[in-house]
Amino acid sequence: MNDKQLVALQAAKYVKNGMLVGLGTGSTANYFIEELARRQRDEGLKITTVASSTISANMAQSLLLPIVALEHISYIDLYVDGADEITPEMTLLKGRGSDLVKEKLLAKAATQFIAVADESKLVSTIGQNFVIPIEVIPFAWQLTKKNLQDAGGQGDLRPNAAKDGFWVTSHGSYVLDMNFDKSLDAKTLNALISDTPGVVEHGIFYGLTDAVFVAANGVITERWA
Repeated sequence: MNDKQLVALQAAKYVKNGMLVGLGTGSTANYFIEELARRQRDEGLKITTVASSTISANMAQSLLLPIVALEHISYIDLYVDGADEITPEMTLLKGRGSDLVKEKLLAKAATQFIAVADESKLVSTIGQNFVIPIEVIPFAWQLTKKNLQDAGGQGDLRPNAAKDGFWVTSHGSYVLDMNFDKSLDAKTLNALISDTPGVVEHGIFYGLTDAVFVAANGVITERWA
C-alpha cells in the first residue's frame, strides 16, 4: 500500500454515519472515495456525498455512493482532498486541475476540512514548486492579468491540452498561471489576488484547513489546527 492510499484510508476513519461528505479530486482523493464505497458495502456506512468535480462525481456514482449536487447544500460535515503544496502553517496550494471554485466552496462549507498528502507536497512557502492558478472572467482576463502584473505577478493564460487555445474550466472561466515574489507571505498574497477585479477564485487556500494528514514511508502524521 502506497503513502497516498495510507493517508486516504486514515482520513476515511473520520467519516461517521449520517455525514454529508465532500469528495476531493485527484489520485489521493480517489483512494478516499474507494474506501468510503468499501465501508458502505462492508460496514453498512450510511452517508451522502457531494463532489468537487465531474470526475469525482462520476467515480462516486460508479461505486454506488449516494451523491447530491452542490446546488442543494448549504454546509457539509467533512471535506477530504489532496493539495499540490502544504506550508507549515497549513496553507494549501490547490487547483492545478482547475476545479478551484468547487474545491474552495466545499473547503469553506465544511465543519472540518482535512488535507491529505504524501511528504512530497510539503513546502516552506506557497508557490515554491508550482505556479498559482487564478481563475478569471474570460472577457476581463487581459485587465486582470495587467493588474496582477502591476502587483508583481508574472505568468500567462493556461493553454488547453491541444495547445491551440486557452484552458476553459467546467463553468467557462480562463486560468492564469502566475508566479509572485517568494517574499510575500500567504496571507498577503491571498488578499492581493482575492482583491483583484476579474478574479473568480484562486488556488491559495488560506485559513481553511482544520487538519493535514501526511504519509511518509508508511508513517502517517496528523496535524490539527
